[in-house]
Amino acid sequence: MVLDHVRDFVHVSGSALNPLDPDHTTPLLYLTRWVTHFCAPTFVFLAGVSAQLQLSRGKSRGAVAWLLLTRGFWLIILENTVIGFAWSFHFPFVFFLQVMWAIGWSMIVLSALVWLPRVVVLGLGAAIIAGHNLLDGIAPTQPGALADLSAFFDVGGSVNLGRVRILDVYPVLAWIGIMSFGYGLGQVFVLPPGRRDRILHWLGLALIGAFFVLRFANAYGDPHPWHLREEWYRTVMAFFDVEKYPPSLMFVCITLGPVLALFPAMARWGGAPARILATFGSVPLFAYVLHIYIAHVLAIVLHILHRILAAGPFDIEHRAALAAGKLNDPGLPLFVTWLAWVAVLILLYPLCRWFADVKRRRSDWWLGYL
Repeated sequence: MVLDHVRDFVHVSGSALNPLDPDHTTPLLYLTRWVTHFCAPTFVFLAGVSAQLQLSRGKSRGAVAWLLLTRGFWLIILENTVIGFAWSFHFPFVFFLQVMWAIGWSMIVLSALVWLPRVVVLGLGAAIIAGHNLLDGIAPTQPGALADLSAFFDVGGSVNLGRVRILDVYPVLAWIGIMSFGYGLGQVFVLPPGRRDRILHWLGLALIGAFFVLRFANAYGDPHPWHLREEWYRTVMAFFDVEKYPPSLMFVCITLGPVLALFPAMARWGGAPARILATFGSVPLFAYVLHIYIAHVLAIVLHILHRILAAGPFDIEHRAALAAGKLNDPGLPLFVTWLAWVAVLILLYPLCRWFADVKRRRSDWWLGYL
């Protein structure tokens, strides 16, 4: 997550080039972007798992529903205020609807679904993941309320409400499916470790297998069929370049599949690396909001040090949303992105450790929303 957002601010391709375009990217840039695909579906899936775990630990269905409802609205508010400003450093900023928007609405929907039997929610989530690509290519072509509704639920894109510009890159339907799927599988995580690990491992392998079968068939599961290129490595890049906005069936299979398959091994991690990752994971929203501010400020400093016009990174997301082709910012090389990524993590870690300690020491109700 941090790597991807640092690249947005720092690298030359941030707004001018699709780093996953197999015909124009480089293998290193492609991998730098592609590896970050695991973040969003895992976050959303685990949010659903977390809701089920709270029920398993004795919290009432009403309490879980209320937490999901209120936290969902809180994330939507944050996305359009504190987080929106962090991306743009500009007033007025474009309403840039991203992962917190999708998680927020998914939580609101899940707050109603928790009253249904768990297997029903699991089936609904699986059906949305597997079937929402049936809607590909049937979005309304004329502007209007129906087109805006379609953008909100399934296709994303730019919406203008008077003078207000909204850029929706996380239409909510598929993400609702992923969170519901996580909720439905939540009870697997409380099984004895051996049985839990076997189920998750084989489920992950099944998703990976489904990806290769359907992707080779090239008929369903992603709106962008792949084809052979002259260079073998560009063919490989095209094969794995699946749609994230919104997440296609193929995207979910090749991201959640490896995560679930490797979960048994990750659950046994120990030592300092595991403690560092657990610190970030214990305060995910706090880390998410702060890392955007830190990355944005660091990008401005780096551009000034390299004698690149600071106005570029200062309001880059605002300008990219309005007129990406007019950005006059050459950016910095890829290796600077990697160094900046490490720097952001180093700056972020002690802040997350401090806040994690605060949450362990105190039980204030509002800490549950941060």
